[in-house]
Formats: sequence, C-alpha cells, structure tokens
Amino acid sequence: QMQLVESGGGLVQPGGSLRLSCAASGNRYSINIMGWFRQAPGKQRELVAIITSDGKINYRDSVKGRSTISRDYAENTVYLQMNSLKTEDTAVYYCYADLGWYEPGVQHWGQGTQVTVSS
Repeated sequence: QMQLVESGGGLVQPGGSLRLSCAASGNRYSINIMGWFRQAPGKQRELVAIITSDGKINYRDSVKGRSTISRDYAENTVYLQMNSLKTEDTAVYYCYADLGWYEPGVQHWGQGTQVTVSS
C-alpha cells in the first residue's frame, strides 16, 4: 500500500513563496513518475509539474520560470518550490506517483494540501 503525504501548503500573500513536499512510502518498486497536480473549485485537476525517474521534467506554462520541481530519489520525496505566487495559484495541490512498468495505468494520489494566495 503506497502512501503519499504532502506538506508545506498554507496561506501566503501574492508574491510570496512556498515549498511543497511529498514523501512516498510503502512502494515495493522504484517510482517512475512523481509530481504535482492542482485543482481549484469548479475546475478540472491540472498538471503543475512532473519529473520522471530519468530526470525528465515537464511544467505547465503558467508556472514555468517561477517554480522548480526536484526529487530526492534516496528519500523517495518530491518537492515543488513556488515563487512569485499569484492568486490564480490558489488550489488544492495533490502529489502524484506511479510505478510505470510495474503497475501499468495505476495512479497514486496524496490527500492534497491547500495553497491559498490572498492578501
């Protein structure tokens, strides 16, 4: 039973910064893709950033240049550093992971952490 636990969310003023963390545990095999999605009220869940086991990274355009995803493979943890936050970044942020070939098509999700950008 793989578990993903997020931390680091909270209330921040526009222009501020947050660093989200997601620690995985209980996975028998190495994680393939790990990353972050977000969902605002009334909107679809959308990709923020992902990083593969090969180190390939993909950001959505609206966060590119002000966000950095990183991964500590030894600690089974992924981070998302977000700077210059905007009110449009307000959402529940969900950690994502999958095991690739070892578990085709299976998606693992964290419980979500609220990020609120407001003055």
